[in-house]
Amino acid sequence: MSQSIEQPADGTRDRTPARAVPTSADVARLAGVSRATVSYVLNNTSAVRISEPTRKRVREAAQELGYVPHAAARSLRAGHSRMVLLPAAHVPVGPLYSRFLNDLQWALRRLDYTVVQYGSIGLDPEDAARAWAELRPVAVVSTGEVEVTPAAVDILKRSGVKAVISVGTRPSGGTHSLVLDQPRVGRVAAEHLIATGRRRIGVVVPEEPGLEMFSAPRLEGARTAAGAVGATVVPLPLAYTEESAGELAARWPELGLDAVFGYNDEYAMLLMRALQDAGVDVPGATAVVGADDLLLGRLLRPRLSTVRIDMVLGGELAALVDGAVNGTADPVGGRSLLDSRVIRRESS
Repeated sequence: MSQSIEQPADGTRDRTPARAVPTSADVARLAGVSRATVSYVLNNTSAVRISEPTRKRVREAAQELGYVPHAAARSLRAGHSRMVLLPAAHVPVGPLYSRFLNDLQWALRRLDYTVVQYGSIGLDPEDAARAWAELRPVAVVSTGEVEVTPAAVDILKRSGVKAVISVGTRPSGGTHSLVLDQPRVGRVAAEHLIATGRRRIGVVVPEEPGLEMFSAPRLEGARTAAGAVGATVVPLPLAYTEESAGELAARWPELGLDAVFGYNDEYAMLLMRALQDAGVDVPGATAVVGADDLLLGRLLRPRLSTVRIDMVLGGELAALVDGAVNGTADPVGGRSLLDSRVIRRESS
């Protein structure tokens, strides 16, 4: 005799009940402490003294139950979050920027901030600010991916953001602005080449989208230096491919250049190899200078001359964020960065 299996009225089989989400009350019961103690321990509250054995017991109970604090609830109690929002880069970034970003995130974590990167491609400044504000960050650190306008700052401040810090090529109203002196990078590179006797200087202008915010002021800086002594600057559009570099190197005799500033070390190394493959003597016929002082440039032959860029340190910027959030640093102000200088090696 066969046994029938009853089906639910809606035709679906019974599903395994979802596991209950553990709460702070569950952690408190397992650890034998109050919910307040659980909150103090898991939120790293230093204002209340709790013995290390108790802290250990609470953490072990939370781990056993798989409990994690609810960020939104914690923010509601505190009146603000511990989230620092970084608009994600939508332009090619090199090792220098990646190292800076990594240092910044580590430093913010040590100060008990949660770092969130937000993709903002295609958003205008005000729409981007509204999208960021929805997450209720305590601070926003923009590195120039989206312009931070006064209207955008107003949207953020009205939503409870305590600090808006911009790192870019020009000051942003209403923020604490750290201004990268990009024209100086091009100017000191050109001044170095001119001092070595070069008078027709090519300046690489990357074709990759988004880099014009850096390449345009570097080109203008080189033009300023050349104009002061009657030297010539020739813009050189270049894509970051071997094919593009090879095509530019093949045109080198007709360009008549005796030096080139490669925008940064990566483009400089790409072009220098193409020039060598085309039979151009570096530095005899053409001197080459990059920027960023990457280790790889010191391993080439000839070793690459470069502009060393002294950017703000990640720890320094994290301390500024923390100070602006806590009210110990001016949330509005600014200063210039990039005390750039040439490190001369064999390529120039």
